[in-house]
Amino acid sequence: MMNTKIADKISTDTMTSADHARAMADYMSDGERRARALDNRGPIKLDATGKLDPAILESYWRHGFYVFENIIDAEELAELRADVERVLEGAPSSPGGQLDSNGRSAAGGAFKRPSYRFAKPLSDPLGGTDINKGRHPVEMLGPTPPDDAPEWTVSNLAGNLQLMDSALRLYGHPGLLAVAEAVHGADFVPYNEVTFIKEPGLGPSVAWHQDGTTHWDAPDWDHGAHGYNSMAQLYPSTPGNGVWVLPGSHKLGKVDFKKLVAQCGSDRIEGAVPMVCDAGDVFITNRQLAHGSFANSSPDRRVTLNAGIFPRRRILGVTATKLDDTVVTYDADLVHERSRMIAIGIDARRQRFPDEASYRYQPLAGEEAENRWNEHTRQSVVKDYNVRDFYI
Repeated sequence: MMNTKIADKISTDTMTSADHARAMADYMSDGERRARALDNRGPIKLDATGKLDPAILESYWRHGFYVFENIIDAEELAELRADVERVLEGAPSSPGGQLDSNGRSAAGGAFKRPSYRFAKPLSDPLGGTDINKGRHPVEMLGPTPPDDAPEWTVSNLAGNLQLMDSALRLYGHPGLLAVAEAVHGADFVPYNEVTFIKEPGLGPSVAWHQDGTTHWDAPDWDHGAHGYNSMAQLYPSTPGNGVWVLPGSHKLGKVDFKKLVAQCGSDRIEGAVPMVCDAGDVFITNRQLAHGSFANSSPDRRVTLNAGIFPRRRILGVTATKLDDTVVTYDADLVHERSRMIAIGIDARRQRFPDEASYRYQPLAGEEAENRWNEHTRQSVVKDYNVRDFYI
């Protein structure tokens, strides 16, 4: 869909990435201005007992997201970027391919779940489809890729913590874990980790949606029923390459995206803002917030390390149908085993940054010896850990 004034000038069949960037320019500059005017960005502020500043919590619950600045320093950022490049260099050249772009055997084949997800450049692979339980009901505008574009672009890396040791270390970041505790309680649990890749001039869109399907009609539904995503940015997040959100929409229940887009006359939803930040910043984003991203017709790359957090009470004992239609009940043993990744991440970080005060994850307190980061736990716990991912 596109604004009718723009549609009069440019056919969607012939719109180039340059046309798309020009068509989006005013919307994006206005959105960034409004985003930076919000009171929801700054450093992580903890008191002497490790508790998060209440003003940060209030802002998060009011807007549905918060931008934590200067979380990852230059040294750690370089390690994360290097690991991402290493993994991307081993990617097959197409879905299901056995060889990388250099003709070598592709990486990632040692795991039970595929490590690489692909999309057509500048496409919308989800909008208007039944994929992900139909959570993306409206298709986004997809400009025509340039003539020299590859047939496929890597859009996601699945299973960050087994692919990249640096990602496992970031997972144990004491400040970010203190934030998770403040929002969800000390017994919070993990559920999924994935890298989003938006290459310049190639990155596909992610159609407007809300995450979560299980608790919308629960009698005790609240503004945090489906948890949040922690989104570490390895490069600057801009209006062109970043995620856009509708502030406060996590409080509204299910959003009718078809109606909303029809009212706006395009996929540019009025009132939405981009989550803009510098490299090394980290967002937390309520999964019930209406959000999406446009095709990346910009010259800027985005790489986001996404880690999801749930309140334990929203997952323990719950029976859910996952995105692959598998029915599973999240019993105490499964929750415990999946939560070991937090403890192992904490120890991996302790070994790399011994002078940093480690976070103490209360649900696994006293089990530190079993959750050391070493070759044994790499093979016995970390490898294929994501077959135990949660979904609500």
